[in-house]
Amino acid sequence: MKNLRNSLAFQALIASIFCLINFQNNFAQQSREWITESNKHAMVLLETIAKHAPEYAGRVGVDGYDEEIVDMSAGFDQRFVSDLEKVTDYLQEQYNKTQSVPVKQDITILLESAANRIEEIRLEEKYLLPYHNVAGLVYNGINNLLQDRIPADKRQAALVRLKKYAGGEQGFRPVTDLAREHMQSEWKNSDRLAPFQEQVARDLKVSGSFIDEIGELFEKYKITGYEEAYEKLKDQIASYNNFIQEDILLYTRTDFQLPEEIYTFRLTEYGVDMPVSELKLRASVTFKELQTQMQVLANLIATKNGFPSSDYRDVIRSLKKQQLDSSSILPYYQERIKDIEEIIRRERLLTMPERDMVIRLATKAESAAAPAPFMSPPRLIGNTGEYGEFVLPLSATGGADGTSLKIDDFTNAAASWPLTAHEGRPGHELQYTAIIERGVSQARVIFARNSVNVEGWALYAEEIVQPFIPLEGQFMTLWSRLVRAGRAFLDPGLNLGTITMEEARYILANEIVLSEAMVRSELERYRFRAPGQATSYFNGYLRLMEMRAETELLLADRFSPLAFHDFILAQGLLTPALIMEALLREFIPSQMQK
Repeated sequence: MKNLRNSLAFQALIASIFCLINFQNNFAQQSREWITESNKHAMVLLETIAKHAPEYAGRVGVDGYDEEIVDMSAGFDQRFVSDLEKVTDYLQEQYNKTQSVPVKQDITILLESAANRIEEIRLEEKYLLPYHNVAGLVYNGINNLLQDRIPADKRQAALVRLKKYAGGEQGFRPVTDLAREHMQSEWKNSDRLAPFQEQVARDLKVSGSFIDEIGELFEKYKITGYEEAYEKLKDQIASYNNFIQEDILLYTRTDFQLPEEIYTFRLTEYGVDMPVSELKLRASVTFKELQTQMQVLANLIATKNGFPSSDYRDVIRSLKKQQLDSSSILPYYQERIKDIEEIIRRERLLTMPERDMVIRLATKAESAAAPAPFMSPPRLIGNTGEYGEFVLPLSATGGADGTSLKIDDFTNAAASWPLTAHEGRPGHELQYTAIIERGVSQARVIFARNSVNVEGWALYAEEIVQPFIPLEGQFMTLWSRLVRAGRAFLDPGLNLGTITMEEARYILANEIVLSEAMVRSELERYRFRAPGQATSYFNGYLRLMEMRAETELLLADRFSPLAFHDFILAQGLLTPALIMEALLREFIPSQMQK
Protein backbone atom coordinates (compact mmCIF):
# COMPACT_ATOMS: atom_id res chain seq x y z
CA MET A 1 0.00 0.00 0.00
CA LYS A 2 1.37 3.40 -0.94
CA ASN A 3 1.73 6.28 1.47
CA LEU A 4 -1.83 7.00 2.58
CA ARG A 5 -1.75 10.72 1.97
CA ASN A 6 -0.40 10.30 -1.53
CA SER A 7 -2.70 7.45 -2.48
CA LEU A 8 -6.06 8.46 -1.06
CA ALA A 9 -6.79 11.54 -3.13
CA PHE A 10 -6.97 13.86 -0.15
CA GLN A 11 -8.32 16.89 -1.99
CA ALA A 12 -10.93 14.85 -3.85
CA LEU A 13 -12.07 13.35 -0.59
CA ILE A 14 -12.70 16.74 1.00
CA ALA A 15 -14.55 17.94 -2.09
CA SER A 16 -16.87 14.94 -2.13
CA ILE A 17 -17.18 14.22 1.56
CA PHE A 18 -20.70 15.51 2.05
CA CYS A 19 -21.94 13.59 -0.98
CA LEU A 20 -20.98 10.42 0.85
CA ILE A 21 -22.71 11.16 4.14
CA ASN A 22 -26.00 9.51 3.24
CA PHE A 23 -24.24 6.35 2.12
CA GLN A 24 -23.67 5.19 5.68
CA ASN A 25 -27.36 5.29 6.58
CA ASN A 26 -28.36 3.39 3.46
CA PHE A 27 -25.51 0.95 4.03
CA ALA A 28 -26.66 0.20 7.59
CA GLN A 29 -30.23 -0.46 6.44
CA GLN A 30 -29.03 -2.88 3.79
CA SER A 31 -26.33 -4.57 5.88
CA ARG A 32 -28.26 -7.67 6.81
CA GLU A 33 -29.34 -8.23 3.21
CA TRP A 34 -25.85 -8.03 1.75
CA ILE A 35 -24.38 -10.17 4.54
CA THR A 36 -26.95 -12.87 3.80
CA GLU A 37 -26.09 -12.74 0.10
CA SER A 38 -22.35 -12.74 0.81
CA ASN A 39 -22.60 -15.67 3.24
CA LYS A 40 -24.40 -17.73 0.62
CA HIS A 41 -21.39 -17.40 -1.67
CA ALA A 42 -18.89 -17.93 1.16
CA MET A 43 -20.64 -21.17 2.11
CA VAL A 44 -20.01 -22.58 -1.37
CA LEU A 45 -16.29 -22.14 -0.84
CA LEU A 46 -16.51 -23.32 2.77
CA GLU A 47 -18.26 -26.52 1.78
CA THR A 48 -15.59 -27.20 -0.82
CA ILE A 49 -12.83 -26.69 1.74
CA ALA A 50 -14.75 -28.78 4.27
CA LYS A 51 -14.86 -31.66 1.84
CA HIS A 52 -11.06 -31.73 1.71
CA ALA A 53 -10.15 -30.33 5.16
CA PRO A 54 -13.04 -31.26 7.47
CA GLU A 55 -11.08 -30.76 10.70
CA TYR A 56 -10.51 -27.12 9.76
CA ALA A 57 -14.11 -26.64 8.68
CA GLY A 58 -15.46 -28.10 11.88
CA ARG A 59 -13.12 -25.88 13.88
CA VAL A 60 -14.49 -22.68 12.35
CA GLY A 61 -18.05 -23.93 12.83
CA VAL A 62 -19.27 -25.49 9.57
CA ASP A 63 -21.97 -27.98 10.56
CA GLY A 64 -21.77 -31.65 9.70
CA TYR A 65 -18.00 -32.18 9.76
CA ASP A 66 -17.18 -32.89 13.40
CA GLU A 67 -16.88 -36.62 12.75
CA GLU A 68 -15.03 -36.31 9.45
CA ILE A 69 -11.27 -36.52 8.79
CA VAL A 70 -8.99 -35.50 5.96
CA ASP A 71 -8.89 -37.85 2.98
CA MET A 72 -5.22 -38.48 2.18
CA SER A 73 -5.77 -41.16 -0.44
CA ALA A 74 -3.94 -40.92 -3.77
CA GLY A 75 -4.66 -37.77 -5.78
CA PHE A 76 -6.16 -35.74 -2.92
CA ASP A 77 -4.38 -32.51 -3.88
CA GLN A 78 -5.52 -32.78 -7.49
CA ARG A 79 -9.11 -33.36 -6.40
CA PHE A 80 -8.94 -30.28 -4.19
CA VAL A 81 -7.60 -28.09 -7.00
CA SER A 82 -10.31 -29.33 -9.38
CA ASP A 83 -13.06 -28.45 -6.90
CA LEU A 84 -11.52 -25.05 -6.16
CA GLU A 85 -11.45 -24.24 -9.87
CA LYS A 86 -15.17 -25.04 -10.12
CA VAL A 87 -15.89 -22.74 -7.18
CA THR A 88 -13.80 -20.02 -8.79
CA ASP A 89 -15.98 -20.16 -11.91
CA TYR A 90 -19.11 -19.91 -9.76
CA LEU A 91 -17.78 -16.95 -7.76
CA GLN A 92 -16.72 -15.07 -10.87
CA GLU A 93 -20.22 -15.52 -12.28
CA GLN A 94 -21.78 -14.19 -9.06
CA TYR A 95 -19.40 -11.23 -9.03
CA ASN A 96 -20.61 -10.24 -12.49
CA LYS A 97 -24.26 -10.56 -11.44
CA THR A 98 -24.38 -8.70 -8.12
CA GLN A 99 -24.87 -4.95 -7.87
CA SER A 100 -23.89 -4.76 -4.20
CA VAL A 101 -20.54 -3.08 -3.52
CA PRO A 102 -19.82 -4.93 -0.24
CA VAL A 103 -20.81 -8.26 -1.81
CA LYS A 104 -18.43 -7.58 -4.70
CA GLN A 105 -15.72 -6.87 -2.12
CA ASP A 106 -16.47 -10.12 -0.33
CA ILE A 107 -16.49 -12.17 -3.54
CA THR A 108 -13.11 -10.67 -4.37
CA ILE A 109 -11.88 -11.89 -0.97
CA LEU A 110 -13.27 -15.36 -1.71
CA LEU A 111 -11.67 -15.47 -5.15
CA GLU A 112 -8.31 -14.46 -3.70
CA SER A 113 -8.58 -17.13 -1.02
CA ALA A 114 -9.36 -19.85 -3.55
CA ALA A 115 -6.52 -18.67 -5.80
CA ASN A 116 -4.09 -18.71 -2.87
CA ARG A 117 -4.99 -22.30 -1.98
CA ILE A 118 -4.48 -23.40 -5.59
CA GLU A 119 -1.16 -21.56 -5.78
CA GLU A 120 0.02 -23.07 -2.50
CA ILE A 121 -0.60 -26.58 -3.80
CA ARG A 122 1.12 -25.72 -7.10
CA LEU A 123 4.23 -24.37 -5.40
CA GLU A 124 4.52 -27.30 -3.01
CA GLU A 125 4.17 -29.77 -5.88
CA LYS A 126 6.82 -27.85 -7.83
CA TYR A 127 9.41 -27.43 -5.07
CA LEU A 128 8.76 -29.57 -1.99
CA LEU A 129 8.51 -33.26 -1.20
CA PRO A 130 5.47 -34.10 0.95
CA TYR A 131 5.94 -34.57 4.66
CA HIS A 132 3.22 -35.33 7.22
CA ASN A 133 3.41 -34.81 10.97
CA VAL A 134 0.65 -37.32 11.70
CA ALA A 135 0.78 -37.05 15.50
CA GLY A 136 0.22 -33.30 15.25
CA LEU A 137 -2.56 -33.73 12.70
CA VAL A 138 -4.44 -36.22 14.89
CA TYR A 139 -3.91 -34.18 18.06
CA ASN A 140 -5.36 -31.04 16.47
CA GLY A 141 -8.32 -32.97 15.12
CA ILE A 142 -9.18 -34.35 18.56
CA ASN A 143 -8.26 -31.27 20.60
CA ASN A 144 -10.53 -29.08 18.47
CA LEU A 145 -13.50 -31.09 19.78
CA LEU A 146 -12.45 -31.81 23.36
CA GLN A 147 -12.46 -28.41 25.03
CA ASP A 148 -14.51 -26.88 27.84
CA ARG A 149 -16.07 -24.33 25.51
CA ILE A 150 -17.30 -26.98 23.05
CA PRO A 151 -20.87 -28.16 23.84
CA ALA A 152 -20.93 -31.61 25.44
CA ASP A 153 -23.04 -33.16 22.67
CA LYS A 154 -20.43 -32.14 20.05
CA ARG A 155 -17.56 -33.69 22.01
CA GLN A 156 -18.86 -37.20 21.30
CA ALA A 157 -17.79 -36.72 17.68
CA ALA A 158 -14.18 -37.00 18.83
CA LEU A 159 -14.66 -40.74 19.40
CA VAL A 160 -15.81 -41.27 15.81
CA ARG A 161 -12.95 -39.16 14.53
CA LEU A 162 -10.46 -41.16 16.62
CA LYS A 163 -11.73 -44.45 15.21
CA LYS A 164 -11.46 -43.12 11.67
CA TYR A 165 -7.88 -41.98 12.23
CA ALA A 166 -7.07 -45.50 13.42
CA GLY A 167 -8.88 -47.11 10.44
CA GLY A 168 -11.52 -48.64 12.70
CA GLU A 169 -14.58 -47.38 10.82
CA GLN A 170 -15.91 -48.97 7.64
CA GLY A 171 -14.35 -47.43 4.54
CA PHE A 172 -11.41 -45.90 6.41
CA ARG A 173 -7.77 -46.91 6.44
CA PRO A 174 -5.30 -45.78 9.12
CA VAL A 175 -4.20 -42.21 8.48
CA THR A 176 -0.61 -43.32 9.13
CA ASP A 177 -0.79 -45.77 6.20
CA LEU A 178 -2.13 -43.10 3.84
CA ALA A 179 0.50 -40.57 4.92
CA ARG A 180 3.29 -43.13 4.48
CA GLU A 181 2.05 -44.16 1.02
CA HIS A 182 1.80 -40.55 -0.12
CA MET A 183 5.34 -39.82 0.95
CA GLN A 184 6.74 -43.01 -0.54
CA SER A 185 5.05 -42.44 -3.88
CA GLU A 186 6.33 -38.86 -4.19
CA TRP A 187 9.87 -39.33 -2.85
CA LYS A 188 10.98 -41.74 -5.57
CA ASN A 189 13.26 -40.22 -8.20
CA SER A 190 12.40 -36.62 -7.33
CA ASP A 191 14.64 -33.57 -7.24
CA ARG A 192 12.25 -31.60 -5.02
CA LEU A 193 13.37 -30.40 -1.60
CA ALA A 194 13.04 -32.76 1.36
CA PRO A 195 11.73 -31.37 4.68
CA PHE A 196 14.09 -29.51 7.00
CA GLN A 197 15.93 -31.88 9.32
CA GLU A 198 15.40 -29.92 12.52
CA GLN A 199 11.65 -29.73 11.89
CA VAL A 200 11.39 -33.50 11.48
CA ALA A 201 13.55 -34.14 14.55
CA ARG A 202 11.39 -31.81 16.64
CA ASP A 203 8.18 -33.46 15.43
CA LEU A 204 9.51 -36.85 16.50
CA LYS A 205 10.50 -35.52 19.92
CA VAL A 206 7.11 -33.93 20.71
CA SER A 207 4.98 -36.69 19.18
CA GLY A 208 4.64 -38.41 22.56
CA SER A 209 3.21 -35.25 24.17
CA PHE A 210 0.49 -35.09 21.52
CA ILE A 211 -0.47 -38.74 21.80
CA ASP A 212 -0.44 -38.78 25.61
CA GLU A 213 -2.73 -35.77 25.77
CA ILE A 214 -5.25 -37.36 23.40
CA GLY A 215 -5.83 -40.10 25.97
CA GLU A 216 -5.98 -37.53 28.78
CA LEU A 217 -8.63 -35.54 26.90
CA PHE A 218 -10.89 -38.58 26.48
CA GLU A 219 -10.54 -39.29 30.19
CA LYS A 220 -11.13 -35.67 31.19
CA TYR A 221 -14.40 -35.46 29.27
CA LYS A 222 -15.50 -38.97 30.28
CA ILE A 223 -15.96 -40.24 26.74
CA THR A 224 -16.13 -43.99 27.06
CA GLY A 225 -15.17 -46.65 24.55
CA TYR A 226 -12.11 -44.88 23.18
CA GLU A 227 -9.49 -47.27 24.56
CA GLU A 228 -9.28 -49.83 21.75
CA ALA A 229 -8.98 -47.25 18.96
CA TYR A 230 -6.55 -45.19 21.06
CA GLU A 231 -4.21 -48.12 21.72
CA LYS A 232 -4.33 -49.05 18.05
CA LEU A 233 -3.53 -45.47 17.06
CA LYS A 234 -0.60 -45.30 19.49
CA ASP A 235 0.91 -48.40 17.87
CA GLN A 236 0.32 -46.96 14.42
CA ILE A 237 1.97 -43.64 15.33
CA ALA A 238 4.94 -45.51 16.83
CA SER A 239 5.36 -47.50 13.62
CA TYR A 240 4.97 -44.38 11.50
CA ASN A 241 7.57 -42.55 13.57
CA ASN A 242 9.97 -45.45 13.03
CA PHE A 243 9.41 -45.04 9.29
CA ILE A 244 10.20 -41.31 9.58
CA GLN A 245 13.27 -42.02 11.72
CA GLU A 246 14.70 -44.75 9.47
CA ASP A 247 13.53 -43.89 5.96
CA ILE A 248 13.05 -40.10 5.97
CA LEU A 249 15.23 -38.36 8.55
CA LEU A 250 18.44 -39.51 6.90
CA TYR A 251 17.46 -37.74 3.65
CA THR A 252 16.19 -34.48 5.12
CA ARG A 253 17.93 -31.22 4.24
CA THR A 254 20.08 -29.23 6.64
CA ASP A 255 19.51 -25.91 4.83
CA PHE A 256 16.24 -24.39 6.09
CA GLN A 257 15.90 -21.75 3.37
CA LEU A 258 12.91 -22.11 1.06
CA PRO A 259 12.92 -21.24 -2.63
CA GLU A 260 12.38 -17.48 -2.88
CA GLU A 261 9.13 -17.97 -4.82
CA ILE A 262 7.64 -19.93 -1.92
CA TYR A 263 8.86 -17.52 0.76
CA THR A 264 7.49 -14.52 -1.15
CA PHE A 265 4.16 -16.28 -1.60
CA ARG A 266 3.95 -17.04 2.11
CA LEU A 267 4.50 -13.39 2.92
CA THR A 268 1.55 -12.60 0.68
CA GLU A 269 -0.59 -15.28 2.37
CA TYR A 270 0.19 -13.74 5.75
CA GLY A 271 -1.01 -10.38 4.42
CA VAL A 272 2.34 -8.57 4.08
CA ASP A 273 1.58 -5.71 1.70
CA MET A 274 4.95 -4.01 1.24
CA PRO A 275 8.13 -5.07 -0.56
CA VAL A 276 10.54 -7.07 1.61
CA SER A 277 13.26 -4.46 1.13
CA GLU A 278 10.97 -1.71 2.47
CA LEU A 279 9.77 -3.90 5.34
CA LYS A 280 13.31 -4.71 6.45
CA LEU A 281 14.46 -1.09 6.21
CA ARG A 282 11.51 0.34 8.14
CA ALA A 283 11.83 -2.38 10.78
CA SER A 284 15.58 -1.76 11.19
CA VAL A 285 15.07 1.98 11.65
CA THR A 286 12.23 1.41 14.12
CA PHE A 287 14.38 -1.08 16.03
CA LYS A 288 17.06 1.58 16.62
CA GLU A 289 14.45 4.19 17.59
CA LEU A 290 12.91 1.80 20.10
CA GLN A 291 16.29 1.07 21.64
CA THR A 292 16.72 4.81 22.25
CA GLN A 293 13.24 5.19 23.73
CA MET A 294 13.81 2.19 25.97
CA GLN A 295 17.07 3.63 27.22
CA VAL A 296 15.29 6.83 28.31
CA LEU A 297 12.82 4.81 30.40
CA ALA A 298 15.52 2.43 31.59
CA ASN A 299 17.35 5.33 33.25
CA LEU A 300 14.23 6.25 35.20
CA ILE A 301 13.39 2.65 36.16
CA ALA A 302 16.92 1.87 37.32
CA THR A 303 16.96 4.95 39.55
CA LYS A 304 13.48 4.23 40.91
CA ASN A 305 14.25 0.59 41.75
CA GLY A 306 17.93 0.88 42.65
CA PHE A 307 19.05 -1.44 39.87
CA PRO A 308 22.87 -1.76 39.55
CA SER A 309 22.85 -0.89 35.83
CA SER A 310 20.68 1.48 33.81
CA ASP A 311 21.50 -0.08 30.42
CA TYR A 312 18.14 -1.05 28.93
CA ARG A 313 19.33 -4.63 28.42
CA ASP A 314 20.25 -4.96 32.10
CA VAL A 315 16.96 -3.36 33.14
CA ILE A 316 15.11 -6.04 31.16
CA ARG A 317 17.13 -8.70 32.99
CA SER A 318 16.39 -7.08 36.35
CA LEU A 319 12.65 -6.90 35.64
CA LYS A 320 12.67 -10.54 34.55
CA LYS A 321 13.90 -11.51 38.00
CA GLN A 322 10.49 -10.50 39.36
CA GLN A 323 9.08 -13.86 38.31
CA LEU A 324 5.58 -15.15 39.04
CA ASP A 325 5.49 -18.77 40.16
CA SER A 326 3.18 -21.32 38.58
CA SER A 327 0.66 -21.15 41.44
CA SER A 328 0.28 -17.35 41.36
CA ILE A 329 0.63 -16.48 37.69
CA LEU A 330 -2.98 -17.15 36.69
CA PRO A 331 -4.55 -15.06 39.50
CA TYR A 332 -2.00 -12.33 38.78
CA TYR A 333 -2.92 -12.16 35.10
CA GLN A 334 -6.61 -12.18 35.97
CA GLU A 335 -6.02 -9.07 38.08
CA ARG A 336 -4.01 -7.50 35.27
CA ILE A 337 -6.99 -8.03 32.95
CA LYS A 338 -9.17 -6.06 35.38
CA ASP A 339 -6.60 -3.26 35.54
CA ILE A 340 -6.55 -2.86 31.77
CA GLU A 341 -10.33 -3.13 31.48
CA GLU A 342 -10.62 -0.22 33.91
CA ILE A 343 -8.21 1.81 31.75
CA ILE A 344 -10.22 1.01 28.61
CA ARG A 345 -13.46 2.16 30.24
CA ARG A 346 -12.00 5.22 31.95
CA GLU A 347 -10.18 6.47 28.87
CA ARG A 348 -13.03 5.51 26.53
CA LEU A 349 -10.70 3.60 24.22
CA LEU A 350 -13.39 1.25 22.87
CA THR A 351 -16.65 -0.46 23.84
CA MET A 352 -16.21 -3.28 26.32
CA PRO A 353 -18.32 -6.44 26.58
CA GLU A 354 -20.09 -7.10 29.86
CA ARG A 355 -18.66 -10.59 30.36
CA ASP A 356 -15.31 -11.68 31.76
CA MET A 357 -12.61 -12.92 29.40
CA VAL A 358 -11.05 -16.37 29.69
CA ILE A 359 -7.38 -17.03 30.45
CA ARG A 360 -5.76 -20.38 31.23
CA LEU A 361 -2.37 -22.08 31.33
CA ALA A 362 -1.29 -24.17 28.35
CA THR A 363 -1.10 -27.94 28.48
CA LYS A 364 2.18 -29.69 27.71
CA ALA A 365 1.00 -30.54 24.18
CA GLU A 366 -0.17 -26.98 23.54
CA SER A 367 3.23 -25.71 24.66
CA ALA A 368 4.83 -28.09 22.18
CA ALA A 369 2.55 -26.95 19.36
CA ALA A 370 2.84 -23.22 20.11
CA PRO A 371 5.70 -22.41 22.52
CA ALA A 372 4.59 -18.81 23.13
CA PRO A 373 1.46 -17.13 24.55
CA PHE A 374 -1.45 -17.26 22.12
CA MET A 375 -5.14 -16.62 21.63
CA SER A 376 -7.17 -19.73 20.87
CA PRO A 377 -10.01 -18.32 18.75
CA PRO A 378 -13.61 -19.52 19.04
CA ARG A 379 -15.74 -21.00 16.29
CA LEU A 380 -16.62 -18.21 13.91
CA ILE A 381 -19.75 -19.80 12.39
CA GLY A 382 -22.72 -21.05 14.40
CA ASN A 383 -21.17 -19.81 17.63
CA THR A 384 -23.45 -20.43 20.63
CA GLY A 385 -21.62 -18.40 23.25
CA GLU A 386 -18.06 -19.66 22.89
CA TYR A 387 -15.31 -17.08 23.21
CA GLY A 388 -11.58 -16.93 22.63
CA GLU A 389 -9.13 -18.13 25.27
CA PHE A 390 -5.86 -16.42 26.23
CA VAL A 391 -3.45 -19.36 26.67
CA LEU A 392 -0.19 -18.92 28.57
CA PRO A 393 2.60 -21.56 28.29
CA LEU A 394 5.20 -21.71 31.05
CA SER A 395 7.83 -23.67 29.12
CA ALA A 396 8.94 -24.25 25.56
CA THR A 397 8.36 -27.97 25.32
CA GLY A 398 10.44 -30.32 23.20
CA GLY A 399 13.03 -28.74 20.99
CA ALA A 400 14.72 -30.77 18.28
CA ASP A 401 17.21 -31.91 20.93
CA GLY A 402 14.40 -33.13 23.19
CA THR A 403 14.89 -30.53 25.92
CA SER A 404 12.24 -28.32 27.52
CA LEU A 405 13.27 -24.84 28.64
CA LYS A 406 11.55 -22.43 30.98
CA ILE A 407 10.18 -19.18 29.55
CA ASP A 408 10.80 -16.14 31.74
CA ASP A 409 9.86 -13.53 29.14
CA PHE A 410 6.14 -13.35 29.96
CA THR A 411 6.06 -14.66 33.51
CA ASN A 412 7.29 -11.44 35.09
CA ALA A 413 5.15 -8.63 36.46
CA ALA A 414 6.22 -5.88 34.03
CA ALA A 415 5.63 -7.96 30.88
CA SER A 416 2.11 -8.83 32.00
CA TRP A 417 0.93 -5.39 30.85
CA PRO A 418 1.71 -5.61 27.10
CA LEU A 419 0.99 -9.34 26.93
CA THR A 420 -2.49 -8.93 28.44
CA ALA A 421 -3.23 -6.04 26.09
CA HIS A 422 -2.02 -8.10 23.11
CA GLU A 423 -3.63 -11.50 23.68
CA GLY A 424 -6.54 -10.30 25.80
CA ARG A 425 -8.13 -6.88 25.89
CA PRO A 426 -8.08 -4.70 23.86
CA GLY A 427 -6.20 -7.11 21.56
CA HIS A 428 -7.11 -10.51 20.14
CA GLU A 429 -9.87 -11.33 22.59
CA LEU A 430 -11.83 -8.16 21.86
CA GLN A 431 -11.21 -8.53 18.14
CA TYR A 432 -12.87 -11.94 18.11
CA THR A 433 -15.57 -10.84 20.57
CA ALA A 434 -16.56 -8.01 18.23
CA ILE A 435 -16.84 -10.46 15.35
CA ILE A 436 -19.10 -12.81 17.31
CA GLU A 437 -21.30 -10.23 19.01
CA ARG A 438 -21.74 -7.69 16.21
CA GLY A 439 -22.04 -10.00 13.24
CA VAL A 440 -19.75 -9.82 10.21
CA SER A 441 -19.92 -11.58 6.87
CA GLN A 442 -18.14 -14.94 6.71
CA ALA A 443 -15.88 -13.69 3.94
CA ARG A 444 -14.58 -10.94 6.24
CA VAL A 445 -14.17 -13.24 9.22
CA ILE A 446 -12.79 -16.45 7.74
CA PHE A 447 -11.39 -15.73 4.31
CA ALA A 448 -10.05 -12.20 4.83
CA ARG A 449 -8.32 -13.31 8.00
CA ASN A 450 -4.56 -13.26 7.81
CA SER A 451 -1.75 -12.63 10.25
CA VAL A 452 -1.29 -8.96 9.34
CA ASN A 453 -4.96 -8.21 10.07
CA VAL A 454 -4.98 -10.11 13.35
CA GLU A 455 -1.50 -9.51 14.78
CA GLY A 456 -1.38 -5.91 13.59
CA TRP A 457 -4.43 -5.10 15.72
CA ALA A 458 -2.97 -6.88 18.76
CA LEU A 459 0.32 -4.97 18.60
CA TYR A 460 -1.59 -1.73 18.06
CA ALA A 461 -3.69 -2.63 21.14
CA GLU A 462 -0.52 -2.51 23.24
CA GLU A 463 0.18 0.97 21.87
CA ILE A 464 -3.18 2.49 22.84
CA VAL A 465 -2.94 1.21 26.42
CA GLN A 466 0.71 2.17 26.94
CA PRO A 467 0.23 5.83 28.04
CA PHE A 468 -1.93 4.80 30.99
CA ILE A 469 0.10 2.00 32.61
CA PRO A 470 3.00 2.07 35.10
CA LEU A 471 6.51 2.98 33.98
CA GLU A 472 7.73 -0.63 34.01
CA GLY A 473 4.77 -1.67 31.87
CA GLN A 474 5.46 1.14 29.40
CA PHE A 475 9.07 -0.01 29.16
CA MET A 476 8.09 -3.62 28.47
CA THR A 477 5.53 -2.44 25.91
CA LEU A 478 8.42 -0.86 24.01
CA TRP A 479 10.32 -4.13 24.47
CA SER A 480 7.37 -6.05 23.01
CA ARG A 481 7.42 -3.77 19.98
CA LEU A 482 11.20 -4.21 19.77
CA VAL A 483 10.64 -7.97 19.49
CA ARG A 484 8.24 -7.46 16.58
CA ALA A 485 10.47 -4.96 14.79
CA GLY A 486 13.35 -7.42 15.15
CA ARG A 487 11.24 -10.19 13.70
CA ALA A 488 10.45 -8.06 10.66
CA PHE A 489 14.08 -7.94 9.56
CA LEU A 490 15.39 -11.19 11.09
CA ASP A 491 12.82 -13.50 9.45
CA PRO A 492 13.39 -12.28 5.85
CA GLY A 493 17.09 -11.81 6.56
CA LEU A 494 17.50 -15.46 7.50
CA ASN A 495 15.27 -16.76 4.74
CA LEU A 496 16.85 -14.66 2.01
CA GLY A 497 20.39 -15.22 3.22
CA THR A 498 21.33 -11.67 4.29
CA ILE A 499 21.60 -12.53 8.01
CA THR A 500 23.37 -15.53 9.50
CA MET A 501 22.06 -17.75 12.27
CA GLU A 502 24.80 -16.48 14.58
CA GLU A 503 23.84 -12.85 13.92
CA ALA A 504 20.15 -13.58 14.48
CA ARG A 505 20.84 -15.46 17.69
CA TYR A 506 23.01 -12.60 18.98
CA ILE A 507 20.32 -9.98 18.32
CA LEU A 508 17.59 -12.10 19.94
CA ALA A 509 19.65 -12.97 23.03
CA ASN A 510 21.64 -9.77 23.58
CA GLU A 511 19.83 -6.84 21.96
CA ILE A 512 16.25 -8.04 22.57
CA VAL A 513 17.24 -10.06 25.68
CA LEU A 514 14.97 -13.08 25.11
CA SER A 515 15.31 -16.21 27.21
CA GLU A 516 17.05 -19.19 25.64
CA ALA A 517 13.63 -20.84 25.37
CA MET A 518 12.26 -17.92 23.35
CA VAL A 519 15.43 -17.59 21.26
CA ARG A 520 14.99 -21.21 20.24
CA SER A 521 11.28 -20.70 19.61
CA GLU A 522 11.89 -17.60 17.48
CA LEU A 523 14.55 -19.29 15.36
CA GLU A 524 12.24 -22.28 14.85
CA ARG A 525 9.43 -19.92 13.83
CA TYR A 526 11.53 -18.14 11.20
CA ARG A 527 13.07 -21.30 9.75
CA PHE A 528 10.37 -23.97 9.72
CA ARG A 529 7.33 -23.48 11.95
CA ALA A 530 6.01 -20.45 10.05
CA PRO A 531 8.54 -18.74 7.75
CA GLY A 532 7.33 -15.22 6.99
CA GLN A 533 4.63 -15.03 9.66
CA ALA A 534 6.79 -13.13 12.14
CA THR A 535 6.89 -10.10 9.82
CA SER A 536 3.12 -9.63 10.01
CA TYR A 537 2.97 -7.96 13.45
CA PHE A 538 5.10 -5.00 12.43
CA ASN A 539 3.47 -4.66 9.00
CA GLY A 540 -0.06 -4.64 10.45
CA TYR A 541 0.90 -2.25 13.26
CA LEU A 542 2.37 0.25 10.79
CA ARG A 543 -0.77 0.22 8.66
CA LEU A 544 -3.05 0.83 11.65
CA MET A 545 -0.87 3.69 12.85
CA GLU A 546 -1.02 5.19 9.36
CA MET A 547 -4.82 4.86 9.34
CA ARG A 548 -5.12 6.54 12.71
CA ALA A 549 -2.80 9.38 11.75
CA GLU A 550 -4.74 9.99 8.54
CA THR A 551 -8.13 9.83 10.28
CA GLU A 552 -7.09 12.14 13.12
CA LEU A 553 -5.75 14.65 10.61
CA LEU A 554 -9.01 14.67 8.66
CA LEU A 555 -11.32 14.83 11.69
CA ALA A 556 -9.23 17.05 13.98
CA ASP A 557 -11.24 17.71 17.17
CA ARG A 558 -14.05 15.43 15.99
CA PHE A 559 -11.79 12.38 16.32
CA SER A 560 -12.95 9.88 18.96
CA PRO A 561 -10.69 6.93 19.84
CA LEU A 562 -13.72 4.94 20.99
CA ALA A 563 -15.64 5.49 17.76
CA PHE A 564 -12.54 4.86 15.63
CA HIS A 565 -11.63 1.59 17.37
CA ASP A 566 -15.21 0.32 17.43
CA PHE A 567 -15.46 0.96 13.71
CA ILE A 568 -12.19 -0.86 12.99
CA LEU A 569 -13.35 -3.90 14.97
CA ALA A 570 -16.74 -3.85 13.24
CA GLN A 571 -15.02 -4.42 9.88
CA GLY A 572 -14.05 -7.98 10.75
CA LEU A 573 -10.61 -9.02 9.57
CA LEU A 574 -10.30 -6.96 6.43
CA THR A 575 -6.98 -5.97 4.91
CA PRO A 576 -5.60 -2.53 5.87
CA ALA A 577 -6.38 -1.18 2.40
CA LEU A 578 -10.06 -2.19 2.64
CA ILE A 579 -10.37 -0.85 6.19
CA MET A 580 -8.95 2.50 5.07
CA GLU A 581 -11.44 2.50 2.21
CA ALA A 582 -14.27 1.93 4.70
CA LEU A 583 -12.96 4.72 6.95
CA LEU A 584 -13.07 7.15 4.04
CA ARG A 585 -16.40 5.96 2.69
CA GLU A 586 -18.33 5.59 5.94
CA PHE A 587 -16.60 6.52 9.19
CA ILE A 588 -15.12 9.91 8.39
CA PRO A 589 -18.29 11.27 6.72
CA SER A 590 -20.42 10.13 9.67
CA GLN A 591 -18.07 11.74 12.21
CA MET A 592 -18.02 15.01 10.28
CA GLN A 593 -21.76 15.28 10.85
CA LYS A 594 -21.24 15.48 14.61
